[in-house]
Amino acid sequence: MVDALSGILTRQPFWEAIRKALTEEETVSLASLDLDGFEEINAQAGRETGDKLIALLGGMLRERADSLGWTVGRIGGDEFAILMPGTGLEKAFLQMETLRADFAASAAQAYPELNPTISIGVANFPRDAKDLGGLTQQAGQALYQAKEAGRNSVALPSREEMVLRSCYYTTSQVARLKKLAEQLKKKESVLLREALDDLLRKYDVR
Repeated sequence: MVDALSGILTRQPFWEAIRKALTEEETVSLASLDLDGFEEINAQAGRETGDKLIALLGGMLRERADSLGWTVGRIGGDEFAILMPGTGLEKAFLQMETLRADFAASAAQAYPELNPTISIGVANFPRDAKDLGGLTQQAGQALYQAKEAGRNSVALPSREEMVLRSCYYTTSQVARLKKLAEQLKKKESVLLREALDDLLRKYDVR
């Protein structure tokens, strides 16, 4: 069954697609995402605007699903999920980061007074979980981490830091990074991505 507003699968057929993928694929990544501050958007701009944002996100997901082999579903309200069969965690993370940035740019152009954004959590089978329940739980936990990091971000399950401690950073740098993360109450990986964004902007890399 297809959701009328977003044009993508509803909850039940989407879960069925995940169950099938988990039996057929060696690796599967799952992303859980939603619109940041959706209730506030509805209160400020009205439900019609909220519905248009859901339709905008649904259209963007359908387009990527067709080109990248994803299966996408609207789980309820402003909550969506993306099934990426045969996709490892790192590749899935990068694809979600592109989706996040593209949606922010499109939504800001359409609704400059709102600047709508999305947050995304990504988990991987079998790396983070061995079954459907565990995978959805890990993706949901990662989404919560993205919200805690300030919204408009992509996060991984809490045990994943993506910090290469031994190869690229000195002991002093790692210690100072840990101290800063504790002070700001952010994950080290979030701070590293912020630093990388600043570096790319400095040298105007697009």
